Amino acid sequence: MILDIESPSTIYGMVLVSNFLLPFIVAYISIPYFINKLAEKGILARDYYKHVHTMVPDRGGIAILLIAMVCFSLNTLFFKYSTTNYVVLIVIALFGLFGILDDMIDIGRVTKLLLMYYCSYPLIQYATHTAFILPAVGNIELGILYLQFIVPTYVLVASNLVNMHSGYNGLASGLSTIILISLIIKSALLGDVENIFAVVSVTGATLAYLLYDKYPSRIFWGNIGSLTIGAAIGTIIVIQGFIISGFIMFIPHTINFLMYAYWRAMKFPVAKFGKDRGDGILEVPNPLTLKWVLPYYRNVTEKQATWAMYALTGIFCVLGILMPGRI
Repeated sequence: MILDIESPSTIYGMVLVSNFLLPFIVAYISIPYFINKLAEKGILARDYYKHVHTMVPDRGGIAILLIAMVCFSLNTLFFKYSTTNYVVLIVIALFGLFGILDDMIDIGRVTKLLLMYYCSYPLIQYATHTAFILPAVGNIELGILYLQFIVPTYVLVASNLVNMHSGYNGLASGLSTIILISLIIKSALLGDVENIFAVVSVTGATLAYLLYDKYPSRIFWGNIGSLTIGAAIGTIIVIQGFIISGFIMFIPHTINFLMYAYWRAMKFPVAKFGKDRGDGILEVPNPLTLKWVLPYYRNVTEKQATWAMYALTGIFCVLGILMPGRI
């Protein structure tokens, strides 16, 4: 029997649990297989924050995308979803595809950004919330501007912000999981979840992946992971109309980008990684990226620095959830 979740009488909680737990369980069981296969194929990346030279299986984000898609498909045997869910999954998969290309070949930054921008266009006719509320200002209807500009731009920016705010074991996947769960909670509190089940599937798989990516990482997700999960975050924000609260949740990521822009504008020396100085304490070249601020001024380990970033993003996610209504 297929439950029609487009029906008002359907209990959405059961559908949310199914779409979250199935990919979580499947990912938790199967990711060790992906770890072994990536290692066998020599798809490895160096973990620069370890004192001993360490190579870790890379491009594990493919596991998140595949598992989320398969589990969502399996759930269609029991639940009938709104069309928006399928469109959301297509957009997420397209961003994942560009992540694969980015991991394999260099197609050029401008070309990649342009193509990814238009990959978000399928969302335009399904973004039903085209207005947002500003405190003390009121309801602002953006109409075609929201559809043609904000929707594709938001998804593109979200995916690239996730890609940039990374480096430590479990940093990007942990922060993304915190934001995704916060957006799902906000949707549930509003009683509006019928269009987010595809993103819920991605979230379940991402949480399971985090258990293998947390310190010490057994797998890295590569560009395919960051672009896939970033796109998932961007799509749920624009589909649900959480433009302001989504921005609040992304404030640490935005600060990280602005620090990077300042670094490039001032033409400071290029430095991509810090290191373990030998006793587990991080040694970073400057405080010009958000994850390096605390290690630059305090003696902290990689794990401690990562948890500090979790706490910071968690604070802004709580603020985003507490924003009234669809702000």
